[in-house]
Amino acid sequence: MKVQVENETIDFNVLYGNGKKISIKMDSVGHITVKAPNNTSAEIIMSAVQRHGKKLLEQLRVIKEAGEPPKTRDYEDEGKFLHLGGYYLLHELIDTTDLDEEELKAKLKKFYFLSCKKVVGERIKIYQQQLKVKAKSFEVEESRTKWGSCSSDKKLTFNYRLAMAPIEVIDYVIIHELCHLTHMNHDRSFWRRVGSIMPDYKEKEQFLATYGQNMTL
Repeated sequence: MKVQVENETIDFNVLYGNGKKISIKMDSVGHITVKAPNNTSAEIIMSAVQRHGKKLLEQLRVIKEAGEPPKTRDYEDEGKFLHLGGYYLLHELIDTTDLDEEELKAKLKKFYFLSCKKVVGERIKIYQQQLKVKAKSFEVEESRTKWGSCSSDKKLTFNYRLAMAPIEVIDYVIIHELCHLTHMNHDRSFWRRVGSIMPDYKEKEQFLATYGQNMTL
């Protein structure tokens, strides 16, 4: 189906089921799915999407911008930078007073390191309980090739650039590395375990593959 909002077209798929309410979900790459009770009319579904139209368009714009080719960063107050899946002006993330470009870049990187450590520290507790595993420790590091890793002695590492990704994508990387505590290889058992906690993990993988190159300073 399609609806027009602010002179833009929003495309979405509809899944009918036994639920009692209409729900709208957008995945990490911008696909919109509307779940609706059986026999719900097209008019009611389209009206529901239109009510949430402005928010959906904003989310689509963020995803589109994240997928654009990397460009020179604008280290000024009005420069835009990703944080937890959304774009923010630089001065909304850090204090920019009397700092030159190199100082701003260093301070922003420190912000991302601290943010990543905080988010991972909070989220890893949730998934350790669900998976019934316990990492020996975790660290945040800088890497050009890996979003996370798990060592043979149960120490986990996470790329500081994850602080730029949506929370659900960060969750995927955490779950992925925690599952390596019991399955060191990417065999079927490993992916079944990941899928038991996050059934749509392939969407998160696709997000990192598509937009990861732009999650940088």
